[in-house]
Amino acid sequence: MTNRTLIDQLNRNACLLRHEWIALLSSWTEEESAYARGLAVEAARAQFGNQIYVRGLIEFSNYCKNNCLYCGIRRDNGKAVRYRLSQADILACCQTGYALGFRTFVLQSGEDACYTEERMTEIIAAIKKNHPDCAITLSLGERDAKTYQAFFDAGADRYLLRHETATETHYARLHPPEMTLATRKACLTALKQIGYQVGCGFMVGSPGQTPELLAEEFLFIKALEPHMIGIGPFLPHSDTPFHGEPPGGLELTLFLLSLLRLMCKNVLLPATTALGTLHPLGRELGIQSGANVVMPNLSPVEVRGSYLLYDNKICTGDEAAECRACLERRMNSIGYQLVTDRGDWRPLR
Repeated sequence: MTNRTLIDQLNRNACLLRHEWIALLSSWTEEESAYARGLAVEAARAQFGNQIYVRGLIEFSNYCKNNCLYCGIRRDNGKAVRYRLSQADILACCQTGYALGFRTFVLQSGEDACYTEERMTEIIAAIKKNHPDCAITLSLGERDAKTYQAFFDAGADRYLLRHETATETHYARLHPPEMTLATRKACLTALKQIGYQVGCGFMVGSPGQTPELLAEEFLFIKALEPHMIGIGPFLPHSDTPFHGEPPGGLELTLFLLSLLRLMCKNVLLPATTALGTLHPLGRELGIQSGANVVMPNLSPVEVRGSYLLYDNKICTGDEAAECRACLERRMNSIGYQLVTDRGDWRPLR
């Protein structure tokens, strides 16, 4: 069976078998990637038209208890300049974003114990009180089911928890011994059971990744049936153990985005900042590979340069209005439009 036949089969049936995934991911060409990307754009337009959902990202703390080997805000990075935003700071970011047309706010941080269950529920409830027509997405890492439930009851709508890799041995290569893939998967299951719109995702080109491991990503995601999938290229940070590792590839990232769109036709799929860091037109290329979400930064400019998961992150010096306007121009230039919409997951049309 040829790769093009496998791509057509994925588009038609939304699934492949393990050996078919391995075959496709082991031997694809740029021409086959372009073919998949064309089909992915058709699939995305069938579900969403030319609309791109915009999320306002608020990176409110770069403290983290974890020591992931790839991450610039890992616990043992003594060079990181740490910060925390207050509730008033976060609400001000939301107010700025609301005036700019944002109707989803993404609250993201390291795993910071300073933001307790009580403190976070207060923040979530305050945002909902001020902006009841907006969605709140959380990306706070691993918490217990009771805490996830409390956040949901306070008004959180979505939760992003990238699993990073679906294989235990590879997970152990990327993380310290106290972190396990089983715990990460249990968190994702709990979030779905509570009723969140749930997002998972993985790094493309992380150290040790192989076609066989990538095949497991697709099988895991297919079984989980998430509402959102966030993938982006691995980008090294100079103050981590992986500082000398090569970055993930642009073409591979775009190919995988297109395959995810063909497998999960109605999923919310971001064109990430990491993709824009890897290539000047990375986010445009992501949209042209089937993505339908962008996430400009609403964090105060004075702290953006400290939330560096990888080196050379883009848009750390732009004001929120500049960032949104820039993305709008970029999306318009390729025939898409940013929309003022919560952009919730919806069943297949």
